[in-house]
Amino acid sequence: MKKILPICLFLLVGQIGFGQAHNPIIHADVPDLSMIRVGKNYYMSSTTMHMSPGLPIMKSTDLVNWELLNYAYDTLADMPELNLTDGKNAYGQGSWASSLRYHKGTFYVTTFASTTGKTYIFKTKNIEKGNWEMASFKPSFHDHTLFFDENDKAYLIYGAGKLKLVELNDDLTGIRAGTTEKVIIENASLPAGNNIMLGAEGSQVFKHEGKYYLFNICWPRGGMRTVVIHRADKITGIWEGKVALQDLGVAQGGLIDTPDGRWFAYLFRDNGGVGRIPYLVPVEWKDGWPVLGENGKVPINLDLPSNKSLIPNLVNSDEFNRKKGDIKLSLIWQWNHNPDNKLWSLSERKGFLRLKTGRIDTAFTQARNTLTQRTFGPTCSGFTMLDLSNMKDGDFAGLSVLQKNFGQVGVKIDNGKKTIVMVSTNTGKSIEIQKIPLEQNKIYLKINCDFTDKKDLATFFYSLDGKTWTSIGETLKMPYTLPHFMGYRFGLFNYATKNAGGFADFDWFRIK
Repeated sequence: MKKILPICLFLLVGQIGFGQAHNPIIHADVPDLSMIRVGKNYYMSSTTMHMSPGLPIMKSTDLVNWELLNYAYDTLADMPELNLTDGKNAYGQGSWASSLRYHKGTFYVTTFASTTGKTYIFKTKNIEKGNWEMASFKPSFHDHTLFFDENDKAYLIYGAGKLKLVELNDDLTGIRAGTTEKVIIENASLPAGNNIMLGAEGSQVFKHEGKYYLFNICWPRGGMRTVVIHRADKITGIWEGKVALQDLGVAQGGLIDTPDGRWFAYLFRDNGGVGRIPYLVPVEWKDGWPVLGENGKVPINLDLPSNKSLIPNLVNSDEFNRKKGDIKLSLIWQWNHNPDNKLWSLSERKGFLRLKTGRIDTAFTQARNTLTQRTFGPTCSGFTMLDLSNMKDGDFAGLSVLQKNFGQVGVKIDNGKKTIVMVSTNTGKSIEIQKIPLEQNKIYLKINCDFTDKKDLATFFYSLDGKTWTSIGETLKMPYTLPHFMGYRFGLFNYATKNAGGFADFDWFRIK
C-alpha cells in the first residue's frame, strides 16, 4: 500500500497538473459565455434563458475561478410565456447569447429574445454593483455581438450562416436612422465545408493590431462543433475565413488576454445532463491569425492558478437565515420562469423559505415558483429539510432535478394522508414510481447526481431523522434535451393540485 499510494498520486498529478488549472474551467452549465478584461479583473456574462433573474454577470481575478456579481434583469418581460400562465411557457427561449463589452467607462451587456421579439441593451458604470439600465427595440437580432469601433460607432453582427451588420444610434436604443443592414459574409460556415448541420452562429468580434477577427461556431454533418474564424481589414469586410479548432466539440466563444500578454480562447462544450461547460484554450498569434490549442488539441492542464470549488461562488448551500429586513435571495438562486412574489417569503418564518400556493397546477413544469440552482460535475448532492405542517390536500412539495425529463422526491397530501413520493420521467411521462406512507410533519430529502463520463444519473433518497437515508423510486437518466436547452438544476417546489392556499416551509438547502 505504501508503494501504491505514491504511484497513484504521481499519475493523478501527471493528468491534472499539480497547482495548475484544468479543463473544464467550470464543470457546470455556463453556456454562451462572453468575456472582457478591465485592468486586472475579468468579467463574464452567460445565458440562463427562461430563468429569473436572468443574464448573470460574473467576476474573476485569474480567469479560472468565478463569482456571481449580479444579474442584468430581474424579469425580462411580463407575459404568459415567461409567467407560466395560460398554459404557456418559455422553456428553451427567454434571453439567449449575450455580448459583454466595456467602452469609455461604461459596461454594456446585450441579449435578444425570440419570446419577446426584441433586442436588449443594458448598461452601467459600475458592473460590480449592477443597477443596469435597459433599452430594448425590435427586431430580435439572433446571436449578435456588440462592437465599438475606434470612431465610437457601435455595431451588431448577427445571424446564422449568412451574417449581417447593422449600425446602432448614439445612445444604443435602436438602429441608426437612414442605415440598413448589410450582409458581410454570405456563408460563414464555408471554411468547414458544404455539408453543414448547424450554420455559423454565436458571433463574437474582436480587433487586434488593426484587424478584425470574427469567431463563430458551426457543425459539419457527421462531425463536431467547430470554431470558425474570419479576418478582415474593415468591419464591413472583405472577410477571409478558416477552421480554427475541431476537438472534443469545444466551440463558441472568443478571445481574452491576460495582463502579462498571454492569450486564451474561452469556449464551451456540450457535456450531457450537466449542461454546456466552459473551457479555456491557449492561443498563439501566427501570421496574423489566432492559433487555438496545443497542436490543435484542447489541453487538460493550463498555466493558470488552480481551480477552486464552485461552492460558494456559483453554487451554494443556504440556511435561509436572514438579518431583519433582508428578504433577498442569494445570487445562486434563480426562479423557473418569472416568480409570483406574493407567494414566497424568507421573513414569514425566521430561518425558512416559505413557498405558498396560489392556484391549481396539474404539471410540475407549469407550476410557478420553483426555486433552482445549478447542478455541477463530476458529482454533486442536494439536500433539504421540509416542514409540511401547513400543506393542504392535493399539495405536492419537495426536491427535484429540473429539465424536460425531470425527477422529484417529496411529499403529497391526498385525502388527509401524507405520502413520500418519487416521480420519474424516464419514459418521457411523469410517473409515480414509489409511494411510502408518512406519519410525521418533517422530512429530509436528498438527490445525488453523477455526471462522471456523461453517466448523467440521479438517485433519490429520504430520511426521517436526517441521519439514516433510504433510497426511493428508481435511478433517473438525465438527458440534455433541446426543449429545455439547459443543464439539470436542483429545484425546491410546492404546488397545489386541489386547493390553493397552503404552504411548505424549507428549513435549508445544502449542496456538496
